[in-house]
Amino acid sequence: MEQNLSQYKIFYEVAKTGNISKAAKELFISQPAISKSISKLEGNLGVSLFTRNSRGVQLTDEGKLLFNHTKAAFEALAQGEQELKRIKDFHIGHLRIGVSNTLCKYILLPYLKGFIEKYPHIKITIESQSTAHTVNMLEQQRIDLGLIAEPSNRRPLLFTPVMEIQDTFVATKPYLNNLYLREGKDADLFQTGNILLLDKNNMTRKYIDEYLNESQLIPNQFLEVTTMDLLIEFAKIGMGIGCVIKDFVQKELDQGDLVLVPLEKEINKRTVGFAYNPAGMSTSMEKFLDAMKTNMKHNLI
Repeated sequence: MEQNLSQYKIFYEVAKTGNISKAAKELFISQPAISKSISKLEGNLGVSLFTRNSRGVQLTDEGKLLFNHTKAAFEALAQGEQELKRIKDFHIGHLRIGVSNTLCKYILLPYLKGFIEKYPHIKITIESQSTAHTVNMLEQQRIDLGLIAEPSNRRPLLFTPVMEIQDTFVATKPYLNNLYLREGKDADLFQTGNILLLDKNNMTRKYIDEYLNESQLIPNQFLEVTTMDLLIEFAKIGMGIGCVIKDFVQKELDQGDLVLVPLEKEINKRTVGFAYNPAGMSTSMEKFLDAMKTNMKHNLI
């Protein structure tokens, strides 16, 4: 294979220059060596690749076909070498991050902005997907990092916490007032209200279902949505009582657009952070995690 690659390289340079003498200077080898290599390649392939004339050489139809393929191959190799040089010169890397739409918007994006400003040469790919899919991809080393709620069983993954989040139920004041007016002040809101929840495939929904079961809260009617953003918007227009992450609606709570629904027992907080497979640790990952820890010390996350 090494000998064949050398023959193809010689063929490529001769075809590109159209002259054996010029190719010899480009490759730093003798003209007889080039002629011998071309003849050997033609013998192996069983076709003539060049016709000779007084001005140099000219590709045959078979030679043109082979040149198109070798041209693509050697240009791809040159591009690969250039990319490696850029990585070496500018410390460029590639970071692949898996994250849900909700955590991406409210946690990852604000942090990512500062990281990109500090390391503009690191290529970043975001895989927007469910937490379950992110964990599977981490285990298979198909992504580098996953921003997820801390799993109960995280082997073989390591986990670096970023922040705590708390799930809660919210609604508009008019919606709650209408419920109390219609059902009485002692009304069971989870029996009489329209409960807005994420769909059953969502990890947050599974966590909330466990809470509802433990607290013996059984919604009589509920509406399922696919994203936290939709759930928040539906709650804001008075469609029901939404189960949301408190930190992500703090602005609406401060402005009075939403209010907290009283609960006998608060929902336990969850820890969100970056999970990763230590077997696939790269320089880019180390830079990302170090920058994240630095920002945490300065309360930037």
